[in-house]
Amino acid sequence: MTGEFKLEAPFRRAEPKDCLRIAELFNIAGAGVPEYVWTNLADEYPGLSPLEIGEQRYLREDIAFSFRNTVVAEIDGKVVGILIAFPIESEDEPSQSELAETEPESDTPDVMRPFHELEIPGSYYICGVALSPEHRGRGLGTGFMEIARNTARNEGLKTLSLIAFEQNPRAVKLYEKLGFDIVDSRPLVPHPLIQYTGKALLMAAKV
Repeated sequence: MTGEFKLEAPFRRAEPKDCLRIAELFNIAGAGVPEYVWTNLADEYPGLSPLEIGEQRYLREDIAFSFRNTVVAEIDGKVVGILIAFPIESEDEPSQSELAETEPESDTPDVMRPFHELEIPGSYYICGVALSPEHRGRGLGTGFMEIARNTARNEGLKTLSLIAFEQNPRAVKLYEKLGFDIVDSRPLVPHPLIQYTGKALLMAAKV
């Protein structure tokens, strides 16, 4: 994660040892979309479960979806929350989808197309914020969002962006409270592994 600054407990930069836990929590944030992606990569990782595939993906350092772009919250020696975020620098730079887990746009499965189409060049993209259920409502999510905002500010970026699910109104309301507005949307393609239907919502806020 670029634009780094000192973090205070319980937040810290992610390390390779955290990657399995990052995969577990990111699948919660993504409502099963990450598991869909990892399941489709099974031929490349024989004998591994989807979460273990996710772990291997996050161990890489040459893509946006990496432990290097992740901050974790650790309480009593356990990772209880994650923030995955990175800049989409300009229209001339690779898109977040091209930097991520899926195939180039021409080969994009219909299930993933809404996520490829919803992005804001020049923004700091909050790819995922997730907390274990027992640690929600304690201010950690707001803390993660402040870290994202401060990182974007340090990088000279003026906009935060994220994708939320229409059928998760609690999250949408939280983001609105933090200054985010819905700026675009796409209908989700239903799939058994994906928790929500309805729309994917692109939300943006000023840094």
